Amino acid sequence: MFTPRLKPKVLETAVYVEDLARAGRFYEETLGLTPIAQDSRMWALDCGPASVLLLFKRGATLEPVDLPGGRIPPHDGSGPAHLAFAVEADEIPAWENRLAEHGVEIEARMQWPRGGISLYFRDPDDHLVELASPGIWANY
Repeated sequence: MFTPRLKPKVLETAVYVEDLARAGRFYEETLGLTPIAQDSRMWALDCGPASVLLLFKRGATLEPVDLPGGRIPPHDGSGPAHLAFAVEADEIPAWENRLAEHGVEIEARMQWPRGGISLYFRDPDDHLVELASPGIWANY
């Protein structure tokens, strides 16, 4: 029986958007993520070591994609999703200022029992985005 040496980690998080350029600019300019790949159906943004945010044009991935190395099966999504980014607790005030500078309204703030802090706001496609400091989960 196979027993992995390490628990699998989340490598990619995908959200589906109406306008790739608008969404890409939001995550690049507001959160400082760096684009690492893009085409007519998706943008991939670097979120730090071994972590990628994928922005897919809603409806553009309903057919399989054949590439030289194999096939990517179809997928899609609708409605507002939730994603969270890890930040340092002492940087929360700077993030609040940066969001304000970019005209992003903070929808809610949370002080977690373990000591973590979360800021919640919306991206241009109404996805709920969270900036979370250590102390929100037993493993973070």
